[in-house]
Amino acid sequence: MENFRLRVFRAVARHRNFRIAAEELLLTQPAITQQIKALEAELDTALFDRTGGKVTLTPAGEALLPYADRLAALANEAREAVAAAAGSTHAGSLTIAASQTIAQYLLPRLIAGFLKENPKVEIKLLSGNTQAVLEHLTAHQASIALVEGPAMRQDVRIEPFMPDQMVLVVPAGHEWAAQKIDLAQLAEAPLVTRELGSGSRRIVEQAIEAAGLRLKDLHIRMTFDSTEGLLSAVEAGLGIAFVSRWAVRPQLALGTLRIARVRGLELERMFSLATLPGPDPTGLIGAFHRFVLQTGASTGPGTRRRLLKSK
Repeated sequence: MENFRLRVFRAVARHRNFRIAAEELLLTQPAITQQIKALEAELDTALFDRTGGKVTLTPAGEALLPYADRLAALANEAREAVAAAAGSTHAGSLTIAASQTIAQYLLPRLIAGFLKENPKVEIKLLSGNTQAVLEHLTAHQASIALVEGPAMRQDVRIEPFMPDQMVLVVPAGHEWAAQKIDLAQLAEAPLVTRELGSGSRRIVEQAIEAAGLRLKDLHIRMTFDSTEGLLSAVEAGLGIAFVSRWAVRPQLALGTLRIARVRGLELERMFSLATLPGPDPTGLIGAFHRFVLQTGASTGPGTRRRLLKSK
């Protein structure tokens, strides 16, 4: 129902890249270029500046983008209204933003369960660290977000839906493997950690400070922009790391990494749903919102253990 040229425009504007937009829409790059040229001819103005090897929006493109987003949302609402009037399941497109641990290890299960009940829904996923994910939400690039850490901002609404446990992982042959250590010992070992803006890093830093250890006393050797990078670094012997138990289960099963426990350090956190302030979400967004909250509420400790062990 959405104007196709506007759909192409939004894809190029989101990625700032014609090739990636073509891959997303399953088109050739010349076809993407043709659609953009036709839209520019229709509006009698350039929408993108492609000089210097970069794709940026012109002032006209910046002006068009929020209207294109609103028209896409309106088309989605129309699909929802038609589906409701016909008594069928939810239909339409839903863009979800999720921080990396959730996107890699938990969200596929949530989406699979949701699509069983709503098979006509098309889902798109944006991922990044917590800060980047919330930027997608507030920029209206995503309709709902799932994050790992505290939001640290007032322009979003946060609702916890499932607990998670952060654990300290060490190489299999490390002297701390399967041992309990004192908090002060953390300062003795090189630590590899996520980048600034990561919800995981913020949770760990807050817990360490609350336990009485100063962050400046830690020996941070390297930072990574992904949990997979952290785990590979620990396996290579570059240091130790705090990660979600969801993320480390394959390495624990293979025996390449082990868990060390830190006395006095509380590292349980909550995975949370983030939406924009205002009325409770309705339609397709509301349906996914309710599904996640209900799934989280029904996932007791035994169920979480089974999910963590599942491949």
